[in-house]
Amino acid sequence: MSFTLSDAAYGCDTPAEKLTMYEDLRSQLQGLLAGESDLIANTANFSALVFNSMPGLNWAGFYFLQGDELVLGPFQGKPACIRIKKGRGVCGTTVVSGVASVVADVHAFPGHIACDVNSRSELVLPVRAGGAIVGVFDLDSPRLNRFDEVDAAGVASLVRLLELSIVAAKAD
Repeated sequence: MSFTLSDAAYGCDTPAEKLTMYEDLRSQLQGLLAGESDLIANTANFSALVFNSMPGLNWAGFYFLQGDELVLGPFQGKPACIRIKKGRGVCGTTVVSGVASVVADVHAFPGHIACDVNSRSELVLPVRAGGAIVGVFDLDSPRLNRFDEVDAAGVASLVRLLELSIVAAKAD
């Protein structure tokens, strides 16, 4: 017998509660990014903040584009796939499409790459610098349907803060 915990068990059962969580995360992330221009440091802290603050995650991290593949960057969670070709899996598909991917059931996603067999749902957002995609931010959950459009918008607002720090660092 198995059961799925509701969002209520994780403290985010309404869109309003999720919006409040993302407001808090934006504020914390702004503090972490303030005055720091190092990409590795900023993406490491970003991953740690999200992983330890968002309920129902088993992985949070970055992949950065190098040629025609994504290469693992800072993350929190179990060891992960190191390289993903553009167009493969949820991360590679997100790079090609250029838009966020909200996947309710990763096992139903054509070509899904199972880095962690416990992952059931996924949210992946492109990361841009100067308008060009430089990588993705990937969130995995052991629960089906963990992510929705509120999560996609909330995490996108966090990614935008990171993108601003990337642009500022390149201007220095």
